[in-house]
Amino acid sequence: MGWITRFLTAVAFLAIGVIFSPETFGSDGTGSLKLSTYLKLAHLLSFSTAWGAALWVTFIGGIIMFKNLPRHQFGNLQSKMFPAYFSMVGICCAISMVSFGYLHPWKSSSTAEKYQLGFLASALAFNLTNFFVFTPMTIEMMKQRHKVEKEEKIGEEIGWSKNVEVAKVNPKLAAMNKKFGMIHGLSSLANIMAFGSLAIHSWYLAGNLNL
Repeated sequence: MGWITRFLTAVAFLAIGVIFSPETFGSDGTGSLKLSTYLKLAHLLSFSTAWGAALWVTFIGGIIMFKNLPRHQFGNLQSKMFPAYFSMVGICCAISMVSFGYLHPWKSSSTAEKYQLGFLASALAFNLTNFFVFTPMTIEMMKQRHKVEKEEKIGEEIGWSKNVEVAKVNPKLAAMNKKFGMIHGLSSLANIMAFGSLAIHSWYLAGNLNL
């Protein structure tokens, strides 16, 4: 099943949910959906997509790939995946922030609501920083290091063992490892901060949902 087919299938299920919702034909007889309902839907879908993607990439998918793929293959895959990941999560955070801000105007919102808007803005800022700053730097540094590692005939193994051994006798590779570790560490920190901001907002949503 192609991605277009999967996307259209998801849209079809969403349309069915809208059609058969109480707001459409059931409880009040008006037959019209309020703008706030659409905004809440946009907020929930965007937030859940961002939080779920961050959870998978940060704690599950990346670790599984690192433990099972040759290191250069893993790095090349990450260099393609992370720009898409940070752009998607950034867009979802922006939609969540805008819809939440519209539903809770700053002047009339409570202190808790202002904090939540701040957390959503923080998640967006951290993802944009990763997308525009840390990810390009990390990818460029990775390509340079891959070139040096290929000269040393390493990189097709799984894990770090050969890199660590060669770096002990190759000052250039050791310096690259240090610089890559610093940039990658900042990128990981920004990603964790974005995930944490979204996690805080999930607690707020749980306390305000009526199920």
